[in-house]
Amino acid sequence: MTLSECIADAKKKGVAIGHFNISDSEGFKAVVEAAKELGVPVIIGVSEGEREFIGLAEIVSLVKVARGNGLPVFINADHTYSVERAKAAIDAGVDSVIIDGAAKSFEENVAMTKKVVDYAEGRALNTNSQGPALVEGELGFIGTSSKVLEEIPAGVAKTNPDEAAEFVKQTGIDLFAPSVGNIHGIVKAGEPDLDIELIKKLEQISEVPLVLHGGSGISDEDFRLAIAAGIRIIHINTELRLAYKAGIEEGIKSGEIAPYKFMQEAVKSMKEVVIERLKLFNNL
Repeated sequence: MTLSECIADAKKKGVAIGHFNISDSEGFKAVVEAAKELGVPVIIGVSEGEREFIGLAEIVSLVKVARGNGLPVFINADHTYSVERAKAAIDAGVDSVIIDGAAKSFEENVAMTKKVVDYAEGRALNTNSQGPALVEGELGFIGTSSKVLEEIPAGVAKTNPDEAAEFVKQTGIDLFAPSVGNIHGIVKAGEPDLDIELIKKLEQISEVPLVLHGGSGISDEDFRLAIAAGIRIIHINTELRLAYKAGIEEGIKSGEIAPYKFMQEAVKSMKEVVIERLKLFNNL
């Protein structure tokens, strides 16, 4: 199945696909093993910094090998802030790419997003590929840091439904990431509640699948309500990073010096988080 087909299947079942960011092979192992164990699709996400660290070509190859072995694993070039980097990700063979112009004006956001959509479609035609990489656009600022925060970042604002409808229409995007009370990172004082009514309204008018970013720290009940309202992909990053760090610290305490031994704790810790989230997102 393609990513588009998996998303359509998720809509039919009333579930959401989990998207988990990684920085290395340990993260990849944790996410893929969890998805395989549960028998559900999963998306591997790599931000600009993460793909510079792990290598974009390397992670694309790992994902394609996993898919060649029958696992529904996909690769997404997460938050990409320039048209040039988005094009490079598409050329590398990602299944989807997010062109993030949420901090820019509406007009600038539309213009850069449309350029990436046109490039993805044009490249697919020129290379006779099965289909273009899916392009995701974002409207409504939710912050940029996947870490523990003291407070909600300045400038965070919910997506305007009328602007959202116009944004999707003008850009031709395949996926839409709105701001509905979600925040990147985990806020120490507590995450704001999701605006479920806004999600319902956006689902009705956007005509493309909705993606929820900043999933770390959101309550299980809000996740359930958001999925029922129309969210089809959910991003988790900060929770995984915290689990990774805790696992490494535990592994080092063991006294082992072989990396494949003490890093097992990190993989185990991350895998537990991924399994928990995938069960929730897939109503298992």
